[in-house]
Amino acid sequence: MNKWQKLLIVIALLGAVAFVVEHKKRQGFVCAGGVCTLPPRDAAQPDVAEPPAQKSLPRLLDLGAGKCVPCKMMAPILDELKTAYAGKLEVVFIDVWENKQAGEQYGIRVIPTQIFYNAEGKELFRHEGFFAKEDILAKWQEFGVNL
Repeated sequence: MNKWQKLLIVIALLGAVAFVVEHKKRQGFVCAGGVCTLPPRDAAQPDVAEPPAQKSLPRLLDLGAGKCVPCKMMAPILDELKTAYAGKLEVVFIDVWENKQAGEQYGIRVIPTQIFYNAEGKELFRHEGFFAKEDILAKWQEFGVNL
């Protein structure tokens, strides 16, 4: 390889790194230590609105992203809960990298975030980061929801 080819490779690599860094900045998330964080919300933004109750079922809302590692670890758990407790529990996943407004609407700082709602749509509890199936079921039990 001659000197010019090496120089072109270095320039291409620097350009690729710059592109990735800029793309991550535009996304607004920083991932490290098993969670992905958003920059702090502007204090002028309104408080988080509670979701409308569509059914009279307790609801587990998971806000994450398809490419976030801890979010990927949550996916099979959410699928299993959705199947095993159909008709008893509503399980919803929202990708906040694809739907940035949802992250703002629910006041998400870290993904994944799980939000537990009672059957009337009132928020009961929030958890940030990976949450094991057994812990999710124990939390529902703690709220008196027998699944």
